Amino acid sequence: MKNNLSKVVKDTNNYLKLFLKKQKTSDLIYPMKYGLLPGGKKIRSKLIVDVGKIFSIKYNTLIKIGAAVECIHAYSLIHDDLPCMDDDNLRRGKLTTHRKFGESTAILAGNSLLTIGFEILSSKQLNIKTDLKIKLIKLISECVGHTGVAGGQYLDLNYEKKKISLDKIIKMQRKKTGMLFKFCCVSPTILANKKKYNSKFSNIGSDIGLLFQITDDLIDYKGKTKKVGKKTGKDIKKGKATLISLLGYKNTINYSNKLKKKIFLSLEKFGKKANELKSTINFVIDRNK
Repeated sequence: MKNNLSKVVKDTNNYLKLFLKKQKTSDLIYPMKYGLLPGGKKIRSKLIVDVGKIFSIKYNTLIKIGAAVECIHAYSLIHDDLPCMDDDNLRRGKLTTHRKFGESTAILAGNSLLTIGFEILSSKQLNIKTDLKIKLIKLISECVGHTGVAGGQYLDLNYEKKKISLDKIIKMQRKKTGMLFKFCCVSPTILANKKKYNSKFSNIGSDIGLLFQITDDLIDYKGKTKKVGKKTGKDIKKGKATLISLLGYKNTINYSNKLKKKIFLSLEKFGKKANELKSTINFVIDRNK
C-alpha cells in the first residue's frame, strides 16, 4: 500500500509541477504552489487510481484527473483555513496560506487553484473523448459547489454551538467531504462507460468520504498537533457538530467500523481487483492509530 501510495503522490506532484510550469507567469503562482505542493497524502488521487484499476483505465489518465482533484481540494483547504471560516494557522505542518501571504492573496490563490482544476480536466493533455470531459466537469461542479463541498462547509459553520441531529450531521459531512470522494470513485466508471456501476460507486465514494471525515474528527479529538501537522482539539472549542459531540468517542469508533464493513461488503463482487481500494480504505482509518 505505502509503495503504491508513494508512486501516486510522486506522479501526481510531478504532473502538477509540469502543468503549473507551463502556465503564464503570475505573482500568484508561488502562493498557489505553497498551498498545493508538496504536502498531502493524495488519498483522493489514490482512490481514483484504485477504482480505475478495477475498470482497467489507463494509469496516466487517472493521474491527470487526480491532479485536477488535488487542485480543487487545495483550494477548499486554503479557504477553510481563513479567519472567516475555521481560522487555522497550521496546515500540513506549516503555516496556512493566509498566515504566510495574507488573507486576500490566499483567497485569490485558492480561486486560481479551483480554476486550474477545471483547466486540467478540459485540457488536450487529458486525452479522452469530449463528451466524457463534459460529464466529468459537470459532476465535479456539482460535487464542489453549493450542493457539495461549499454547501457542506456552510452547514458546518452554521451548526457550530447548536444541538444537531445525527442525520443532519451525516448529511453535512457527506456534502463537505463525501462529495469530492464521490467524484473520485465515480469518475473511473464514467471513463469506462459502465453506467450500471455509477450509482454503486457514488455510494461507495460518499461512504469513504464520511469515513475519512469521521477519522479526521477522531484525530482532532485525541491527536497531537506535532504529529498531525495541524492544530488539534479545535472541534470542541468551536462547538463543532460531529459524531463525537453527539455519540461520544467510543460509539463514533463503532460507527466507523460498521461503515467500513458496509463498504467492504459492497466491494466483494470485484474480488482481488478491489484489494488495493480496500488497502486505501484501511489506510484512511489507520491515520487515527
